[in-house]
Amino acid sequence: MSHALLLVPDFLLILCGFVLCRWTGLGRNVWDGVERLVYYLLFPVLLFNSILKSPLQPGATLGLALAGVTVVACGVGLAYALRLWPGVDTQLHASGAQTAFRFNSFIALALAERLAGAQGLAWVALLIALCVPLCNVAAVWPLARHGGHGYLREIGRNPLILATVAGLIANLAGLQWPDAVAAALQRIGLAALPLGLMAVGAGLKLGGLKASPALAAALLSIRHALLPLLAIGLSLWLALPPAQSLILVAFAALPTAPSAYVLAVRMGGQGAFVAGLVTVSTLLCALSLPLWLAVLASLSAR
Repeated sequence: MSHALLLVPDFLLILCGFVLCRWTGLGRNVWDGVERLVYYLLFPVLLFNSILKSPLQPGATLGLALAGVTVVACGVGLAYALRLWPGVDTQLHASGAQTAFRFNSFIALALAERLAGAQGLAWVALLIALCVPLCNVAAVWPLARHGGHGYLREIGRNPLILATVAGLIANLAGLQWPDAVAAALQRIGLAALPLGLMAVGAGLKLGGLKASPALAAALLSIRHALLPLLAIGLSLWLALPPAQSLILVAFAALPTAPSAYVLAVRMGGQGAFVAGLVTVSTLLCALSLPLWLAVLASLSAR
């Protein structure tokens, strides 16, 4: 499949959510419940299952794992550094910083299989397992500090962190569910991708970016330009296998996580600003992700 067409199925689901929310009886009140269902149940189950069933293969995937964590860690550092800019609104920064380094796992999992089959899905599950805790810890910290929330309490209650840790423990322990339980969990997890993508479409908003266009541009530049460039450099420097390089660059070029909006609102942040960032990031990805994959292909061919 052409790189330009990889995201078409996902964006059709996003468009479906946008249309349903605005021009049918399934309004914002319905999608608020869907977002909570996805965030607190469906996506944690999907994440847990993906990590549980994925062979971690530390020897074969060490370079990929190191590069993925490096990309996310650099995103965290760059996003935090923006707080030092003169005139930056600290609440807007605390709310929006997460969008520079968090990633849309719904699209990651849907995209990985198209790029590299079942092996690609396993590699992305590994990156999710390693990077989701880092992303969520880094996302909660500025919001907790700014809003006066208990930081450790917020980390301990985050469903994505809990699901990731539980999945890693279960994988290492060799847990095997009875067939009926495994089938039920599989079906719950499968519901996360379409509903999560439709919820992204239902939440698309632009108006909140007027609060700080410069900060928004800086955060989106980190997410859609600096991190993919870093991933390309790391893949070439580490001489990753072509399929792993493809997965790494796609991972670095993903749009930001739609759950960033849920987290910001739940912790008293600027939800409208984050919703605008999620919207623009999702739309930018349709152009930027195929572009960076094409750049990687061009450099690798030399």
